[in-house]
Amino acid sequence: MIAVEHLVKRYGDLVAVQDLSFTVEEGRIWGLLGPNAAGKTTTMRILTGFLPASEGKASVGGFDVFEKAETVKRILGYLPENPPLYPDQTVTEYLGFVADLKKVPSGKKKDAVARAVKATGLESVKGRLIKNISRGYKQRVGLAQALVHDPKVLILDEPTIGLDPAQIREIRGLIQSLRGERTIILSTHILAEVTQTCDGVVIINEGRLKASGSLAALTASVEHKDGVALKLRRSADEAAAALVMIPGVEKAVREDDGIRVEWKPGADLREEVTRLVVEKGFGLLEMRPITMNIEDLYLKIVSGGVEQ
Repeated sequence: MIAVEHLVKRYGDLVAVQDLSFTVEEGRIWGLLGPNAAGKTTTMRILTGFLPASEGKASVGGFDVFEKAETVKRILGYLPENPPLYPDQTVTEYLGFVADLKKVPSGKKKDAVARAVKATGLESVKGRLIKNISRGYKQRVGLAQALVHDPKVLILDEPTIGLDPAQIREIRGLIQSLRGERTIILSTHILAEVTQTCDGVVIINEGRLKASGSLAALTASVEHKDGVALKLRRSADEAAAALVMIPGVEKAVREDDGIRVEWKPGADLREEVTRLVVEKGFGLLEMRPITMNIEDLYLKIVSGGVEQ
């Protein structure tokens, strides 16, 4: 549904996007993840036709975004980081205005606005002026304007930025409810957005692709150690020294308020670890497995430790 091939964007001597390639399958929610100034917004603006590329190709729904720009805009909805809302219009007036801009047929405009209002949970504020609704509802209006012409693809740039925790949860729920119906790229620098909302991720840094794929495939592709994290009632230093002596244990170190015990993948030394802790009277309070997660992967990638 979305394909980017060897994309490059230059601003004079600055190269914001460098030889970027990735694909997103139909009906999936894909995160575009990277630190600030990684090139995420530039990539979004190229995909939506707001910026030309210096080199490379990009297509949405099989249509080239440069050669078939009008066609792409008909099947694509865009939520920029700061949606262009008109504060002195009501929610429905604004959505009707956007529907006109997006060439929704006049006979279908009322239903299109009503559908977008319902999909984004705006029924209770649809008659209010935009300037008089909360930040969370304004973000919903931004999402509704991206949906009003019933696009197949959504591009969302930092959709939860500036929201409080309850509002973030609401917007995430709205985005998740669209899974399957639409193909979505969600640009963010917040790891929780990816782990709680997305099926897969494209990780970029300094404009370059660092990794791309499903969350499970990416984390599985990185070499890591199996093991457990322990919380003990007492003698953590003594316990770490004893645990590292178990045959097969490669590391036992203090970490935060507990101990991290590691061994090679494929082994399972939980029984041996438990037996030693109980026999030595260290007071076992908690044991949980340690696995590579998206946060570990992301930090390795942006620090230069991993690259696909």
